[in-house]
Amino acid sequence: MRELERDSTSDTPACKRLAIVGRGRIGYALATGLSAVGYAIDGPLGRGADGRGADAVLLCVPDGEIERAAAHIVPGPLVGHCSGATGLDVLARHEAFSLHPLMTVTSEGAQFAGAGAAIAGSTQRAVDLAAELAHALGLRPVEIAEQDRAAYHAAASIASNFLVTLEAAAERVAGAAGVERGLLVPLVRATVENWARLGPERALTGPVARGDEATVARQRAAVDATASDLLPLFDALAEATRGLAGAREAQPA
Repeated sequence: MRELERDSTSDTPACKRLAIVGRGRIGYALATGLSAVGYAIDGPLGRGADGRGADAVLLCVPDGEIERAAAHIVPGPLVGHCSGATGLDVLARHEAFSLHPLMTVTSEGAQFAGAGAAIAGSTQRAVDLAAELAHALGLRPVEIAEQDRAAYHAAASIASNFLVTLEAAAERVAGAAGVERGLLVPLVRATVENWARLGPERALTGPVARGDEATVARQRAAVDATASDLLPLFDALAEATRGLAGAREAQPA
């Protein structure tokens, strides 16, 4: 992984007109963000657009449709996709790049500034364009090797998507005790901030971390009584947490 610094020697963008293909959340978010910083944006365009007249085309379509969408693009412009897990081979007919913002995008859009971005390019010019677009959005671009893309994207899913699933589980169990989601929110935010500042071992608290297995057993019984389908998840997380607590104990004081 290599983070790319902004090249301060040139203020002239390599791409003056960018076509964005794909009318999903990411397509609209990128079009809005890049348009706001001065790029001429075509789109978001519907699937089947050919990108004619653009310096570059960014495909914001589902992973399984990237190759088909790329086949419609006329020769000439650089062609990129914004998939985190997909390599550049699906864009083989074109000078290719990829730009994957490491940020969740909802129907309300996204705040890209300060987030990371995985980039790649089939040529140095393509890498430079991906980095240029990332910097324009306030992202921190890092080059991810082809063989590491699936691991990178798995980490993103664990950090974001799986966290939402985990909090949904906590919300269900809390609801059975008459506790609303809003009471959990400060705890979740503080936990994430502690993890970011201290790292996982020092941020870990709770009964598993202090070896209180009697309390863990009572928790498990409560989960079984209120949401028994969550027991495999509870057991897996408790075991993983024991491993993390053990790693903390093994660290030198």
